Amino acid sequence: MAQNVLLIVNDTKPQAQDALPEIEALIKEHGTIAAVICDNGTDRIENAHNADIIVVLGGDGTLLTNARRCLNLNLPILGVNFGKLGFMAEFDQGSLHQHAEELFAKGPTLIHERHLLTINVYKGDSPTPAETGIVLNECVITAGPPYRMIAMDVAIDDQPGPMVTGDGLIVSTPTGSTAYNVSAGGPIVAPGVNAMIITPIAAHSLSFRPIVIPGSSTVSVHMNRVNANGPGGGTTLVLDGQTRTPLAQGDRIVITMHDQRVRFVANPKGSYWNTLIQKMSWATPPTAHIKDRS
Repeated sequence: MAQNVLLIVNDTKPQAQDALPEIEALIKEHGTIAAVICDNGTDRIENAHNADIIVVLGGDGTLLTNARRCLNLNLPILGVNFGKLGFMAEFDQGSLHQHAEELFAKGPTLIHERHLLTINVYKGDSPTPAETGIVLNECVITAGPPYRMIAMDVAIDDQPGPMVTGDGLIVSTPTGSTAYNVSAGGPIVAPGVNAMIITPIAAHSLSFRPIVIPGSSTVSVHMNRVNANGPGGGTTLVLDGQTRTPLAQGDRIVITMHDQRVRFVANPKGSYWNTLIQKMSWATPPTAHIKDRS
């Protein structure tokens, strides 16, 4: 069945803008275009324009943004990489051309579902969250300027856990395990696993290790000591590296698995493990990148 495509373009990336006419023509050769939307905001996209599939032109950040913006549309998302790494955006222009007929004339058959997290921020004793957000990669509590250590109590399923002191804390999805989490020393978790990963940032303890918990769990973080927010910054909750909420002493952040999942169109010639090896140099021997100087 020919696909009706909602096309979203990152208009801050010249390469994506330059490629737009060619990709529009490619889609029209095999299917139809429902609408073309510029990626110039974070507001939720309400109208699917009767589309069957969403195609996003940009990088991984563009894909993160639009996965959240389009969640209510419940359509599969195909990412075409015009960024640097392209870890989540599985297609480039060449592979899009290669698979265009099966993608747009017949409809994609290989789709991966990815977990999301819901984050609620409570102020004081209020039973109602002051802020609510959704992440595909991770939520990060970061100490912020003036960069003094912060302190947090972590509870899992209402069971008191450790006091965390250090530069912050990361709670990530398996999809986000290869982002900030792995840079901070956390484990890589296959994206299909129903789990959350808790990783400290520069913990003031030699024995605090990252932990993987079931996706059915509830993580609660109580802020005991923070860096005050002001002109110079302060302790902040960062969602997917894109949205920021200042945190104060006594605030509580509650993290659960979202009840929806994002569906991404997979590249038939791709593989998560190949991507790890090729783009992140997973398990590459230390000498593999050293040139022969003899």
